Amino acid sequence: MPAIFTKYPFMSQPALNACDEHAMVNAMLAFELALAEVQETSGAVPAGVSQQMRHQLENATFSVATIADGIASGGNVAIPFVKQGRALLADDLKRYWHQGATSQDVVDSALMLLLKPSLAALNALLLRCRSAAIALMEAHAKTVMVGRTLMQQALPITFGVKVAHWAIGLEQSRRHLAEVELPVQFGGAVGVHSGWDNLGLEWMDALAERLGLSAPVLPWHTDRYPIHALGTALDAVAGAAEKIALDVSLLTQTEVGEVAEPFAPGMGESSSMPHKRNPVRSALIKGAARQVHGHTSVLIHAAAQPLERGLGEWHAEWAPLVESTLLVEGALEQVVALLEGLEVNSENMARNLAATGGGIMAEPVARLLAPTLGTDKAKAISAEAAETARLEARAYADVLSSHPDVQDIIDADALRDACNPALYLGSSEKQVTRARAWLISD
Repeated sequence: MPAIFTKYPFMSQPALNACDEHAMVNAMLAFELALAEVQETSGAVPAGVSQQMRHQLENATFSVATIADGIASGGNVAIPFVKQGRALLADDLKRYWHQGATSQDVVDSALMLLLKPSLAALNALLLRCRSAAIALMEAHAKTVMVGRTLMQQALPITFGVKVAHWAIGLEQSRRHLAEVELPVQFGGAVGVHSGWDNLGLEWMDALAERLGLSAPVLPWHTDRYPIHALGTALDAVAGAAEKIALDVSLLTQTEVGEVAEPFAPGMGESSSMPHKRNPVRSALIKGAARQVHGHTSVLIHAAAQPLERGLGEWHAEWAPLVESTLLVEGALEQVVALLEGLEVNSENMARNLAATGGGIMAEPVARLLAPTLGTDKAKAISAEAAETARLEARAYADVLSSHPDVQDIIDADALRDACNPALYLGSSEKQVTRARAWLISD
């Protein structure tokens, strides 16, 4: 099935357009022209040559189809690109084209250039997520809801603290991603600038500055840490986004109804059931994240590469790296929409808190009873009362107050407070305050 149906819907459409085959050609050309300019500055290329190259190649038309056809025989996109670039140059310029470089220099550097705008876009989206999450946290710092473990009602929390944890996950991944460097690649055939001695490292540093990339300590032909670092950082963002989508999709279930995805015409509609409003944004986020996790596995397994040039490992990196970036950006576009427009139903949260008749408060009740009745008996009575409240549809506090072992032993007000979810929220509110302070600290 075509990628336009299977992959592209999960990706950022603007980013997809900005990372097409023409963009890759332009990135490779930017590397080659910058290299000629750096070499000209050092005297390795005659004065004026780099400008002539730029004029001729920027005004020429590269055949993407021809480059694509050449990959099968050359093994990478740089070989047919370099061949075509040389053919487009005047004869007196050809010798200075691609001087001292190898295919991997071109591809790795071009990929860094290609992805740099996307990383800036990811950071901007994550900052929007942070702002939207902070607004939700503050609005719902005291909105009591059910906290669930192993998919079952456990103890009360606030919706604000739930959002705070979402925000922390996203912000941690944002800061991690922001630390990832995109280095230039330039080492020549075997990574030691053969034939150019000390000029090679000077050119590498100058290339980095000219292209707006970082300067590595050494060429990284088979030191794939930059790719590993970027891939795993992208995966962390995907995981944080997926957590939000998973929680939202569970909370939107008809029987739960505590939140709803923001409404948009046609969004979430069913092909056969007019009444349905499916959590499609969550589905798109989760679908994108699952693909990223798979791509990350490829990148991790390609990290160890043989000798001075990978044989298949390097080649395996290209698609997963680019696709992961596009998928994460697409996922974050949906997360932004979710957080900025999320519908929160506090009434349903209160309803679900009461679904057990108050039995969700069995733990604080057991703690209240333990000093008088002993730990084991207190736990047994609190559990028995919770089950009775559920079966008989009675208020948990009423069942407890009528229990023979509790009557006239425990203060009625204390018992009533122990059964009040709003009074058993632990550090929920303080966590919201603490999270907000950390989120805005950067």
